[in-house]
Amino acid sequence: MKQITSIQNPFIKQLIQLQEKAKTRKKTGTFLIEGLREMEIAIKGGYELVTILFLPELINLETLQKTIDNRAIDCIEISKEVYQKLAYRDTTEGILAVAKIKTHQLSDLQLSQNPLILVAEGIEKPGNLGAILRTADAANIDAVIIANPKSDLYNPNIVRSSVGCVFTRQIAVASSEETIAFLQKRNIAIYCATLQDLIVTGK
Repeated sequence: MKQITSIQNPFIKQLIQLQEKAKTRKKTGTFLIEGLREMEIAIKGGYELVTILFLPELINLETLQKTIDNRAIDCIEISKEVYQKLAYRDTTEGILAVAKIKTHQLSDLQLSQNPLILVAEGIEKPGNLGAILRTADAANIDAVIIANPKSDLYNPNIVRSSVGCVFTRQIAVASSEETIAFLQKRNIAIYCATLQDLIVTGK
């Protein structure tokens, strides 16, 4: 099994960029997942894992192999120094994964005849968007549309604060104009809420 012990390793440097920069995530079409629970939820949500990095002092091979369930995923043993450099949190069971980003097009949404959709427009703080996704999951909303996003969906703060809901809810990313056209085409009633008002625009 491959081992990486230095934070100067080119692959580790690339993963640090993946963690920190939306541009790198977009260019490579990949992002980092941190934590065993999050990784299991991502697999359940149909995400493809490319590489798994693990710290043997915190997670054993038996647990790792049970999680990936014989999937053909490249596994790399890393040192404590490398893990601490990559990890956002101290309590993530010593495991990280590189996963492929999904497309999140409006056309990807599979909706019922009378769906309940949450549209979040221009959300700036990643933590707030993660909280919105948690709420959508708790309310069992059919889909979430993120209109005019100010942060990419795979920002580590969104992944963390959503507690895995980013992997299991139907999510589309689009402009406000595309979102309105999508809803109107499907004859879905639109309700607009602000801190002061609730506006019903009809169908």
